[in-house]
Amino acid sequence: MSTSVEDRRVIAAPIVSVVIPAYREAENLPVIIPRLSAALSKAGLEAEIIIVDDDSGDGTSEVCQDLAKQYPVRLETRQKERGLSSAVLHGLRRAKGDVLIVMDADLSHPPEKVPDLVQALDEADVDFVLGSRYIHGGGTDEGWGFARWLNSKVATLMARPFTSAADPMAGFFALRRTTFRRADEEHELNPIGYKIGLELIVKCGCRRVQEVPIQFSNRLHGTSKLSLREQLNYMRHLGRLAEYKLRHLPRLLKFGFVGATGSGVDLIAFALALLVLPVPVARAVAIWVAMTWNFYWNRRWTFFDSHRHSVLGQYLMFCGACLVGAVVSWATSVGLWHLVPFFNTYPLVAAIIGIIGGTLFNFVASSLFVFRGKGAKRAED
Repeated sequence: MSTSVEDRRVIAAPIVSVVIPAYREAENLPVIIPRLSAALSKAGLEAEIIIVDDDSGDGTSEVCQDLAKQYPVRLETRQKERGLSSAVLHGLRRAKGDVLIVMDADLSHPPEKVPDLVQALDEADVDFVLGSRYIHGGGTDEGWGFARWLNSKVATLMARPFTSAADPMAGFFALRRTTFRRADEEHELNPIGYKIGLELIVKCGCRRVQEVPIQFSNRLHGTSKLSLREQLNYMRHLGRLAEYKLRHLPRLLKFGFVGATGSGVDLIAFALALLVLPVPVARAVAIWVAMTWNFYWNRRWTFFDSHRHSVLGQYLMFCGACLVGAVVSWATSVGLWHLVPFFNTYPLVAAIIGIIGGTLFNFVASSLFVFRGKGAKRAED
């Protein structure tokens, strides 16, 4: 659900849409908007400027109302959602321009460089344009400090499996609206934290990324949103992108790891249950405890984005899938033992193959039915 302050001027078919996430940036907006508007006008670019605010309560709404009297500003206020990346997606989904620009509100990205990003995207084979600190002609303010520089460089190195861009961490970038729309319709965009640009490069299938040098400045007003939590979110985000690039392999490995830990839980639970219960009952209790363990961690970790069913509904389906998987494992092992002479001599090998078959069945059933993702929610205008 969002509320919007519409531009007081009539803008017909804007060429460029500039999306600016602006949580508690009321002091910076009266500075960046005039500079941005002047740069766009000088370049002859018809544009709209979309401010996405997570209900800051710092006067952003009033500031945008005043700015909209003179500049092509539209405010989108999100009242129930939070987060920079989701705010950017919110703005991009409502943009009307052919070219989409994303930049910060704190003046760390020079507004005068926006026309250069638009021009770079004019090349037919360019999919994505970054305002880059780390190519010739780019740089950062002296006040950045070694620790901040090192943190950025390490994060860039960690992104190398996904893109060869020199500055994939940049929050200042441009892409075509058609590119974004195609990715938004075909894939689930679910970035964690601040690195929405990297998410779009990967999931929009951008093969050629052009970089434009910029001088990155320290924020004008307010405090940085970067924290240890956001750094951990970046690690989680890279994990999600790896799953996307490799499709089911990372999830299968997670599923197998959870199953392995479940085997340990099974044995421990069985040993404890034997202290007070007869063997048949103790075995049943241990299996139930291990199955519950596996369900919890698969729902929380392996299939973290699944909300198709209620917890109870998913739990019952998971237990059912595991029971069928056990039958598959048993039938595979016994079938091999009966039908193939080799396995008469080596029944343990048949049992291992049965376990693998049962695990694969459980993974497929969990992926397709139990933990099937609901998909990204898209708010309506």
